[in-house]
Parts: sequence; structure tokens; C-alpha cells
Amino acid sequence: MRKKLLPPWITTSVIRGAFKFLGIFLTLVTVISFLFLTLKRLEGEQYSLIDAVYWTLTTMSTLGYGDITFTTPVGRLFSVFVLLSGIFFLLVILPAAFINLFYEPWRKARSRNRVPRVVDEKLSGHIILTYYGPISSFLIQKLIDYDYPYVLILPNIEQVIELNDKGFNAIHGELNDPISYQNANVKSASLVATTRSDVANTTIVFTVQTVAPEIPVIATVRNETSEQVLKLAGCRSVLDLTRLTASALARRVKGGRQFSHIIGKLDDLLIAEVHASETNLVGQPFSLAQTSTAVSIVGFWQRGRFEIGEYDMTVSENDVLVLAGSRQQLKEFNQTCKSESACMTEQPVIIVGGGRVGRATAVELEQRGIPNCIIEQDAIIAKKANNTIVGSGSDKEVLEAAGIEETSTVIITTSDDETNVYLTILVRLLRDNVQIISRSTQERSVAALHRAGADLVMSYASMGANALFNLLQRSDLLMVAEGLDVFKVAIPKALAGKKISEIDIRERTQCSIIGIDTNNQTQTNPSSETLLPETGEIVLIGTPEGETKFMKEFNET
Repeated sequence: MRKKLLPPWITTSVIRGAFKFLGIFLTLVTVISFLFLTLKRLEGEQYSLIDAVYWTLTTMSTLGYGDITFTTPVGRLFSVFVLLSGIFFLLVILPAAFINLFYEPWRKARSRNRVPRVVDEKLSGHIILTYYGPISSFLIQKLIDYDYPYVLILPNIEQVIELNDKGFNAIHGELNDPISYQNANVKSASLVATTRSDVANTTIVFTVQTVAPEIPVIATVRNETSEQVLKLAGCRSVLDLTRLTASALARRVKGGRQFSHIIGKLDDLLIAEVHASETNLVGQPFSLAQTSTAVSIVGFWQRGRFEIGEYDMTVSENDVLVLAGSRQQLKEFNQTCKSESACMTEQPVIIVGGGRVGRATAVELEQRGIPNCIIEQDAIIAKKANNTIVGSGSDKEVLEAAGIEETSTVIITTSDDETNVYLTILVRLLRDNVQIISRSTQERSVAALHRAGADLVMSYASMGANALFNLLQRSDLLMVAEGLDVFKVAIPKALAGKKISEIDIRERTQCSIIGIDTNNQTQTNPSSETLLPETGEIVLIGTPEGETKFMKEFNET
């Protein structure tokens, strides 16, 4: 094989560009040289072509030895023109040509040479991700927190370099190429999760199936009709983020047929939410409220943050209570704790934004028997839903026509966080006491929306990441929502044989014991007088910080 003389970054396009640049330069020098000869003849002087090229190059390069000069005004004006064109060529065109034709190809070739394309052959049990965005970035942080190995396969070299420089584990590969997944040790992976478009996800599922059909693939779906397509392609689980977000937004609306809402399940334990205003517990201390029901009233949501319910706290009308118990215990809670004043919402809930999430939220509310009205400025999109007002949600008259003065709740569902912040402030100015529930696409916008006046914010990124994490089929952990986890651990020796009331778990770690697992049976919501057995597992609920405190204090390794 003939050895290549030129470096690999000098490609055909680079050579073609260099010749093009050289051709422009030679053409310019030739034209100026002939003009020089013509003007000199008019001045009565004769010079050779070599003299003309010599004068042209010395003038353009600003050397100007002065041995050949013009004596007429036209000639001197021509000299100035040649001088300026030379300065422009040398200071602008030549550096730009050098950068584009030589430096950039060299830099990109150098970058490509250091881009990782293969993972360590010992890597196993890892998660393969195919996209870096709001959901996957949030999921990666959770994987790191819980010691799950992962790798990103990305087709964009620049993005791979950037992410690796930031400490992420990313490799370069085309997503429709089986070799990319072989390079990522897909046969040793736990699963593949893809959050790209429906079409791209389908291609990825097919490609993974050709390499490792036994490895489960989880995919997000945007279009309802694509769910069946992805399943037929071989996708193990399909996550409809539109429906997930809509359900989360709708369940936070007060009223409707459903009283408590189940939001998570770990073994026989169910986690549910209920608006305190719809219960007969408002005004009671948490200690008294807890004794009036068999479920565990774990805590409450306060402006997007979960707070453990301390015994000296009082249940407030604005609290969203978090409950834990068996299905029967929740059923009894619904029967005994529902307030007589809890009634159906009469005025329509206003939904700002008639996109996929907005329309899905309207469907969820209708299933709960809650009337609603959508505001959508795109007339074509507005036709896809019932009871829609065409107009901008930022228009006061449109909001008034939708019933802003009478409604109890406004749900903001647009995908632009800046717009959502503006709409939240506007609605809060128009109605100080209305409930505002907003969607957030980026996790960093959650705090801003709360500051703007939103009562509840549903983060698209955290909900998607939590849902994907829960599909890892980990039996000892359930992420109920951002800031609230249910986890199972072996009973520490330091706690075995002690009453729950003696160990003060809630005060020491901000976690609550909501279950005891022994002999494959779960005792839900054990009383404070329950003795912890020598062997078995306890189920706790709390914040990630609380879980860290518990593991730090009772870790026996």
C-alpha cells in the first residue's frame, strides 16, 4: 500500500480551497500588473512584466521601496488603491483563508483523534443513553448519586468533546450503526434509554435489537400513535411524557370526583396526595391528624418542596398532604377524612396553552369531572380541542373572557419557561388568591416560577428523569417526585429490637418508617410501639437529603 505523503487533515476540499485562494491572489496580481504597465505607458515610461509584478507585490505588501513611482494624479491614486487592496488582502482575506483552510481542519482532526469511541471493556450493568437534554442531564445526576454506571452515545463530535471536558462519560457514534452499541458494550448493559424524537427512537430500538435483542430499551414518545409503533419495533417500555405531565398538572387541581391521587407504589405500599382543603384535617396538629387515620401522613408539599410533617405543625388549607398506606387504608381515609365542604369545581379551570400538554391536561380534568377552558393563540391548534378561546394568554381581555375573575385554578402549559414566568406574574396580578399551576421545561426554571407566584410547578425534566429511573426495576427505591423518595433498607443492627418511638428516626434523619418487610410480607404504617425485628427490611420515605442522613448514621459497612 502506498504511504500517504500528506497529513490526514489535508483533504480534497482543503486542497481545492487552497488552489481557489491562490487563483484569486494570482488573478489580482495579474490584473494590477497590467494596469500598472498601461498607466506607465501613459506617463511615457516603459517597464517589463517582471517590473510590474515586482511593483505590485512591494506595494501590496506595504514595503514600497520607492524605486518605481507614479508622477501623475491618476497613477498616484492607483498606487493608493493597490496599497489598500494589499492591506485588505493581507490583514483580512489571508488570515481568514489560513484559518478556514488549514487551522480549522487541523484542529477538528486533532479533536476527532481524541474523541472516545469505545468504552472500557470491563464496563457492565450500565445504562446507555442516546441524547443529552433536560431529561437525560437530570437522569445522569441521579445515576451518579446512586452509583449507576452510564454512557452517552452521541453523533455530534463537538458535543462529545464538550461533555467529556465537563466530566461526563460520552462516546462518539452514529445512532443507526450497530457498531456504536457494540462499542458501548450493549450486551453487558442493563438497558438502553432514548429520549429523542419518535422516528429517531424507533430507529434506535431497531438497531439495538439487531445487536442485543435481550437488552431492554426504554423510549419516550411524543405522539400517541407512535407508542404502538415503538412497541412493535421491540421497545420494552414506552414513556408518554405528555400524558405524564398532564396527569401531574391535573391531579393538583382541587375538586373533581377523585379525592386522593395515587402517585407511586413500592411493593404493597401506595403513596398518594390529597389537598388538605378537601379534608376535615385542616387546623389539626399533625400528631392529632395522624391518630385519626390508619394511613401515614408523611408530610406536605410547600411551594415545590417536600416537608416532613412534624408533630407540632398544623395542617394548613394550602397544604398538599402526602400519604402512605395500603390500598385498604387509603380507601378508609377517603371515606372518613373527606370534608363535607369538598365539592365539585363549578367554574372552568383555565388552561393557558393548547399544545399537546394543554390538550392532554384538559382530557385528564374532564375524566375527573372538572370543567375547563383552553386559551390558545394558534387558530389551527385551537380547533383540536373543545371549549377553546383563540387568543394570547398574555392578553388581559382574553383572560377575562375565559373567566379569570371566577376560576379557582389557572394551569400554564406552554413549553417556553420565560413565557410561563411572565404569564404567572400576570395572572397573579389579576387574581391574588387564584391557584396557579405551571409547567417547567428546564429544572432551573422551577425556582423562578415559584418566585413569580406559582403555587405548584411540575418540572418536565425531573418527572421524565424520575419515571425513567423507576423503570430501572430497582426494587429498593422509588422516586415519587423530585425531592421525595421511598427506599427500602435492611434493618440496621443498632435499631433491631427497639420500638419505633425510641429511635426518633423522623427527628434524626427527616425520614419516616412507613413499612416493615419480613418473610416477604409488608406491614404498612407500623405504630410507634412496634418493635423492629432482628432481620428484615424497613421501608422509609423522605427527601434525598434525609436518605443520605439515614445511610450515614446507620451504615454498618
